[in-house]
Amino acid sequence: MDELSIQPSGLFMQTDFVTVESESLLIDILASLEWPARPGRRSLHYGYTFSYKTFGIDQDTPYKPFPDWLLPLLPPTEAHKPDQVCVQHYPPGAGIPPHVDTHSTYDQLYSLSLGSPVIMQFRDGGSGERVDVDLPARSMLQLSGNSRLHWTHAIRARKTDTLQDGTVRPRQDRWSITYRWLREGATCECGNEKLCDTAQERKGIAKEYRWKNETDETSRNS
Repeated sequence: MDELSIQPSGLFMQTDFVTVESESLLIDILASLEWPARPGRRSLHYGYTFSYKTFGIDQDTPYKPFPDWLLPLLPPTEAHKPDQVCVQHYPPGAGIPPHVDTHSTYDQLYSLSLGSPVIMQFRDGGSGERVDVDLPARSMLQLSGNSRLHWTHAIRARKTDTLQDGTVRPRQDRWSITYRWLREGATCECGNEKLCDTAQERKGIAKEYRWKNETDETSRNS
């Protein structure tokens, strides 16, 4: 994987992580799964279940083994299998609010994009600087370092994306597979009191930040 020559640092991408033929077979498998019966973005979880209220682990849901079709898609760059995998379906117009995955719970993240390409927005938690990153179909993205800890990431809820050259690209159905590893020791030493739950806990700061409230509201309305 190659690091992208943009801010934030720590973004690595491998295009064509799977072939066009493999992508087509995978989408057929994903479309046949038993998805939650609700509009908008839908999710399925393997290993530990991701919590959309805490952005950590849902402690009330038992561990679910990885299905056979998922095993060949695990990133080959890590020493052991991920602890949590989230498969998501984004119909046209669906998105996800700005957020960071809980620092104390998870280490770096990987995400495989299938189907429609999409623009993911990164925002600096300090300066507010925004960077748009285009995620091609079949690409694997790694979030580490600054991109993982000090910038939020999001997908705007809209039916088109405007590219740098002004082209308006309609969205179609998209699937993503996100891989997460638990952080050893369950503490983060980044010191970011705005985005890091470890730093907030040490300072006695209440965990009532805007992106979490937006996500809770999205969960109630979905």
